[in-house]
Amino acid sequence: MYETLLNEAHEEKLEVVELHFRGRIKGLYCDRVIGINRNMTTAEKACVLAEELGHYHTSVGDILDQSQVVNRKQEKRARRWGYERLVPLDKLIEAYEAGVRNRQELSGFLGVTEKTFLAALKHYQGKLGLQHQIRNYIFFFEPLMIFKEIE
Repeated sequence: MYETLLNEAHEEKLEVVELHFRGRIKGLYCDRVIGINRNMTTAEKACVLAEELGHYHTSVGDILDQSQVVNRKQEKRARRWGYERLVPLDKLIEAYEAGVRNRQELSGFLGVTEKTFLAALKHYQGKLGLQHQIRNYIFFFEPLMIFKEIE
């Protein structure tokens, strides 16, 4: 997933630079440059890069001051954009069809961290409700279960 997101950033003419950040910073976006903390796993980098791409697509201005409500809203919007990019429902169907059944396997299949995977499911539950249907697949988000309707 990380390589795919790097390619997307390149197509958008964004520069992605892996750096050593001090403290808890994992990534930053500013002026068409995304900085990613190099001291993370590939799955962690993918999750951070997706959120930073979300900032590129959805945020305006300097939102570092999270005490401002408008900045927190932009942070959430970027994070949600990242969740939907990293964990699209069609990919969950693909995983289901491939026989992937638990969240550890799903996280690995998607190339994301388990924490991000669970946060994405919570996002979908808040957005779509406890259950959602796509084509002939029914999703239950708490706990995650996917069923295929018999045609």
